[in-house]
Amino acid sequence: MIVFDQVQKSYQVGGRAIPALQPTDMTIETGEVFGIVGHSGAGKSTLIRLINLLEPPTGGRILIDDEDITGYNPARLRDFRRKVGMIFQHFNLLSSKTVADNIAFPMKLAGTYSKAEIRERVQELLARVSLTDHANKFPSQLSGGQKQRVGIARALACRPTILLCDEATSALDPQTTQSVLNLLADINRELGLTIVLITHEMDVVRRVCDRVAVMDAGRVVEMGPVSDVFLHPKHPTTRDFVFESENIDDEELEQDLAKADGRILRLTFKGESTYKPLLGSVARESGVDFSILSGRIDHIKDTPYGQLTLSLVGGDLDIAMKQFEAADVHVEVLR
Repeated sequence: MIVFDQVQKSYQVGGRAIPALQPTDMTIETGEVFGIVGHSGAGKSTLIRLINLLEPPTGGRILIDDEDITGYNPARLRDFRRKVGMIFQHFNLLSSKTVADNIAFPMKLAGTYSKAEIRERVQELLARVSLTDHANKFPSQLSGGQKQRVGIARALACRPTILLCDEATSALDPQTTQSVLNLLADINRELGLTIVLITHEMDVVRRVCDRVAVMDAGRVVEMGPVSDVFLHPKHPTTRDFVFESENIDDEELEQDLAKADGRILRLTFKGESTYKPLLGSVARESGVDFSILSGRIDHIKDTPYGQLTLSLVGGDLDIAMKQFEAADVHVEVLR
C-alpha cells in the first residue's frame, strides 16, 4: 500500500543541508501493522510525516496504492490526507471543545458530512473507544489513556485507510499502554486499516506489529517480520533495543557464558513447539548433559515463543543438534 522509492529528506541549517533521512526503499503492505523503532534523532518521526506529506521529501517517490503522491497539487493532497488518520504522542486535543466535538472536528473541516452523519459517526466512535459516557466532558477532565482514546477516535472520524501513530503510547503508563495497544490491534483486525507505528520501545513492537524497521542515524538498518528481528537481531542497534526490552546486559551475559563449560547454544522455539518437553528426550537419546544458562517465554503478537541458552557437555552433540532441528527449533551456536 505504501512504497518508498529512494525517499530522502534534508533540512537547510545555516546554509547547508543536514540529512534527516538517507535514501530509503521500503514497502508497507495493505492491512498490516508496521512498526518503526529507533532512538531519538534516528529519523523515525521524519519518516512517518513523509507518508502524509506533512514533510515533503527532498528526493525520491512515495507511492500510495500505486499513485505517486509527491506530485499532488494542493486540492488532491487535501483529499488524500482525509484518508490518513494520525495519532500524536501528546494527544493534541482542543481544550475548549468537548470529547464529542473533538471527534467531530475533522468531519466539520471536511465539509462533506451532514449534521446527522456527524452525530451518528461520533456516537459510533465513542462506543468503539469505550467513552460513550464521557461525550460531554472536556480534555482536562480525562486521564491520559482516555485522552489518547479520544485522539484515536478523532483519527478514525473520516474513515481513513491508513493510520499513523507518532509515539502514541510514550506518554502513558504500562497498563494504559497495553489497553491502547489492544484497541489499535482490534481496529486493525476489524477495520483492516494499515497502521504505521513509530516508537522507541521494542515491547510495543513485539505486542502489536507484524513487521518492523529499525532506524539509526537516518537509515533503516534492519527490517523484517517482528519474530525474525526480535528473536534474531543482526544489527548492533537492534540488539541494543532487544536486550534493553529484556533487561539483558550484554557484557554481563558474555561474562556468564565464559564461565560455562562445553558447547553453548541458543534455542528458539515458536508456536506449539514452545510448550513441548524436548530437552529431556534429547538428553536421553544423545547422552548430552545440559545446563540452562538463561531463558524466557512470552508472545510476539499472538504467537508464543521461547528462548533458552544452554551449555551442553558429554554425549553425542551431533545427535542432539539433529533432534533440535527435526523438532523445528532454531539453533544458534554461541560457542
